[in-house]
Amino acid sequence: MTLTQQLLIGGCGLALLLAALRLFTAPVRRVFKVLLNTALGFAGLLVFNLAAPALGLHVELGLNLLNAAVVALLGLPGFALLLLLRVM
Repeated sequence: MTLTQQLLIGGCGLALLLAALRLFTAPVRRVFKVLLNTALGFAGLLVFNLAAPALGLHVELGLNLLNAAVVALLGLPGFALLLLLRVM
């Protein structure tokens, strides 16, 4: 094998490796973002449950994974939805 062929094969291998890394980084990054948002939603629910009595609100939202996921995915409208469902 000549040096040119070796460089060509090495370049193709490197290009395939970079393409595979780029292909798998996006889904992993998305999963971590969803997990982080869920953790932040859980923390937000916890803060609300601790602060609600001091604010004169007699509403308590459950601290569970489903509520945290709703707040994580929908944000403030999801939080309002949970409050509305709890009050009704």
